[in-house]
Amino acid sequence: MTDHVLVEADGGSRGNPGPAGYGAVVKDADTGAVLAERKAYVGIATNNVAEYSGLIAGLAAAAELGASTVDVRMDSKLVVEQMSGRWKVKHPSMQPLNAEARELAARFSRVHYEWIPRAENSHADGLANEAMDAGRDGAQTATQAEAPKPVKQDRSSPVGWTGATGTPTKLLLVRHGQTAMSVEKRYSGRGDVPLTEHGKQQAAAAAKRLGAMEGLVVDGEAAPIIASPLIRTQQTAQAIADALGGRVETHPGLIETDFGDWEGLTFKEAMDRDPEFQTGWLSDTSIPAPGGESFDGVHRRVRKARDELLAKYGGRTLVLVSHVTPIKALLRMGLDAGPSLLFRLHLDLASLSIVEFYPDGNASVRLVNDISHLS
Repeated sequence: MTDHVLVEADGGSRGNPGPAGYGAVVKDADTGAVLAERKAYVGIATNNVAEYSGLIAGLAAAAELGASTVDVRMDSKLVVEQMSGRWKVKHPSMQPLNAEARELAARFSRVHYEWIPRAENSHADGLANEAMDAGRDGAQTATQAEAPKPVKQDRSSPVGWTGATGTPTKLLLVRHGQTAMSVEKRYSGRGDVPLTEHGKQQAAAAAKRLGAMEGLVVDGEAAPIIASPLIRTQQTAQAIADALGGRVETHPGLIETDFGDWEGLTFKEAMDRDPEFQTGWLSDTSIPAPGGESFDGVHRRVRKARDELLAKYGGRTLVLVSHVTPIKALLRMGLDAGPSLLFRLHLDLASLSIVEFYPDGNASVRLVNDISHLS
């Protein structure tokens, strides 16, 4: 654990907007030793979007290292002045990114922002360029058979109303079907429990719903289907894959919250066991369950998974089969909402929600907790 760290972050776009990427490095403030590096290709975006993405990645990495104070150094005058509160955030596409960065910054006891010349930010700049090169090379070396299929545009897209630009990545968010743990209303995080027979029926109904949706199979190729590695999501995802003629991938970032010592307990049993601790946990998303994970930790993990999926599948439609907390986290990102959404949003088993993320930083939530296919 390092109390005081330096975060150097940068982002770039070859075209503004154009192919964009970010880089961030976390260093020990006393020794200058590199503690973490982050870089990612973000698709078609502006310099400002890429620079904010680098800052967010750097702050998230500092939080994962357990830092309490952070000195941020960037060569983006805009980001430094806006995060310092001296300049207003006027552009709509910057406001969600600024809010996300501020939310992360609020987890530290102190964050100081400093503008530096580009020459002094060469480490982060190099990472950002590596990310852009990787994105470019991946696009240029793809064979015709591997090239992404054309995306059929959704004419009901709200672009004209929101000011969002570019082709969005549409995420169809499906919660897994019923398990014995959900029937008994027990904390069910990392416990690997299968679907009940009713849960399999729910998964089949969700699969039938998605199988009838336009745009999930293009030129005979099914949309990517990505699931949490747990069996209940794998079974639900496989039902969808069978309906679409696709295959299931897994991503560890989509796994449910680790409830630690509360795994398998009912809410009452956990309250009887740890009354004061659970009360604090329900009011402060930075507090982890005993021996487990905090909701803030889940949010950072899911945001990283989202960024990776957007970089890999930008502009396409994806089916993500996951759990309550990760799906709420993705909807929260789409709504640019605070952590209270976790406690105010209900998601049913085998429900469908839809959120779109645009390359300019905008987002649009299109559907929440639809269970019409289960009736």
